[in-house]
Amino acid sequence: MDAKKFTTKQLVEMALLTAIIILLAFTPIGYIRTLGLEITLIVVPVTVGAVTLGPSAGAVLGAVFGITSFIQCFGMSQFGAALLSIQPLFTCVVCVVPRILMGWLTGCIYQGLKKTGKLRGPSVVIANLAGPVLNTVLFMGTLVLLFYQTEYIQGIAGALGVTNAFAFVAAFVGVNGVVEAVACFVVGSAVSKALMAALKVR
Repeated sequence: MDAKKFTTKQLVEMALLTAIIILLAFTPIGYIRTLGLEITLIVVPVTVGAVTLGPSAGAVLGAVFGITSFIQCFGMSQFGAALLSIQPLFTCVVCVVPRILMGWLTGCIYQGLKKTGKLRGPSVVIANLAGPVLNTVLFMGTLVLLFYQTEYIQGIAGALGVTNAFAFVAAFVGVNGVVEAVACFVVGSAVSKALMAALKVR
């Protein structure tokens, strides 16, 4: 992200999306709590920023999302607190790195699609669907890589009745992934298009 190329409106949008992420992270509307993971609505402003401002902005917003997610581990999220008690450094990696990559890759996907002929039209919708999918895949992939063999995760896997990592991921986040995808499809696409129109992004 080259700030010298950003207009005042774009910088204001970046600050606004950052504020929204922080607000969502520390109020009940940002997460829908389940027995396992939280359904993370914060992915919406990250994907909106990635689409309207580009991959670098998406990475920055993803980092903000990840940092707030890590802060949740200090008593605000039962699941995060359990991971933190096992390995703090790995917990930080799980919370932050996948979200940075999600924001950056979502922006790259949008920019790549809008350069094509046939997919230029639905590029905003596809990118807003890619955001939550990437968030789930990258987060769970990192979680499995770093924590799957721990007693805590194995206990959850046993309670879910699964015996391998792929089945664990499918059983643990199936509903979460669908809800996040729907939220980004409806809300993210509408907001992205409105902001692009306001900022005259082509």
